[in-house]
Amino acid sequence: MSQHATPDPDDVTVLFVEDDALVAQMYRLKLELDGYSVDIAGDGLIALEKARTLHPDIIFLDIRLPKLDGLSVLEALRADPTTEHIPVVILSNWNEKELVERGAKLGALDHMIKSQTTPARLSQRLADWLRK
Repeated sequence: MSQHATPDPDDVTVLFVEDDALVAQMYRLKLELDGYSVDIAGDGLIALEKARTLHPDIIFLDIRLPKLDGLSVLEALRADPTTEHIPVVILSNWNEKELVERGAKLGALDHMIKSQTTPARLSQRLADWLRK
């Protein structure tokens, strides 16, 4: 996929990292209705495994996760040459300044607050993030 072209949703694979299955399904449903292919990881270790095997086009990452927290996942993704280039957007209800700053230092494209981000808004922003 070209870095500057508008991505075709049919060609985009999303990894959604969220431990609350109902929340994950809510976002997944909207993204899939909009044509994106979505895989879900329910904890940090599974997220790393899936990122390395699926090579998604973008990752939506919660911070509070079982087994390995989201910022540790992001750090591991950036340290691995096979995943360091994958765009990551943090989607969490945790928005303390230190967490937002640490995510930015680790290369997160954005930090969205889950309670303020509808599935439709997330889907609308997806193309913009992929162009970055």
